[in-house]
Amino acid sequence: MLKRAAIAAAFLPLLGAAPSGEASLHLTFEGLRSQKGSIRLCLWRDSDGYPDCTRSTSATKETVPASSPMLDIAGLQPGDYAVSAIHDENDNRKLDKSFIGLPTEGVAFSNNARIAFGPPKFEKVRFHVAGETAQTLHMRYFL
Repeated sequence: MLKRAAIAAAFLPLLGAAPSGEASLHLTFEGLRSQKGSIRLCLWRDSDGYPDCTRSTSATKETVPASSPMLDIAGLQPGDYAVSAIHDENDNRKLDKSFIGLPTEGVAFSNNARIAFGPPKFEKVRFHVAGETAQTLHMRYFL
C-alpha cells in the first residue's frame, strides 16, 4: 500500500495536480468603434462578484487606453481565469446603459463568450492560464 502511494505521488506533477512557477497573460482587444476613452477590465479567479468589477473584492482591475488596446499581465499563478471588460468611451468609470438597460458602450468577455439577455455565465468565460497564454477579446456594441 505504501509503495502505491509513493508511486502515485511521483506522478502527480506530471498530471498537473501540482502547478508550479508563474504564468503570463497577453490580452488583445479588437473591434473597438473608437480610440476614445479606456478599456476597463477585471481578471477573475472565481465567480465572486462576476461580472461587475465594482462589486468584487477579489478581481484584479486594470485600465488600458483604447488607443492601445493590449495588456500583458505577468506573475500569475497557473490556473483558471476569466476576463470581463468594457470600453468606457467617456471615461466615467462605469458601463453606461440606455433607458431599457442595454449597454451603450462596448463589452467583451474572455473566450468571446456569447452574450444573450445578460452577461455569459462564468463557466463560459473561464479559461486556463499556464506558461504564456493569449486571449483576443472582440468588443461588442448593442447601440
